[in-house]
Amino acid sequence: MSKLTIVANVHANADKIDLVKTELLKLLPITRAEEGCISYDLHQDNEDPVHFTFYENWESRALWQTHMNAAHLAAYMVATDGAVAEFTVNEMTQIA
Repeated sequence: MSKLTIVANVHANADKIDLVKTELLKLLPITRAEEGCISYDLHQDNEDPVHFTFYENWESRALWQTHMNAAHLAAYMVATDGAVAEFTVNEMTQIA
């Protein structure tokens, strides 16, 4: 299978933006060092600060799945419990 692109959207509760942002930033160095991680970039919407987007590229879906089951992701979930209003993930393949 070709490279896997992930677009993950996180919408924080308005009163928890700083908490969610801090916890998301903690994921960057750990994830970027993981096997199979090509890029792992975090963005925050300029007009809607509750909206964060990860744009990720992985060598394979299997390696991304390993990432999704990693301890640091579990720790993020515990730390942000009740602070995230919405979370969506799109698995994508580059076509051009």
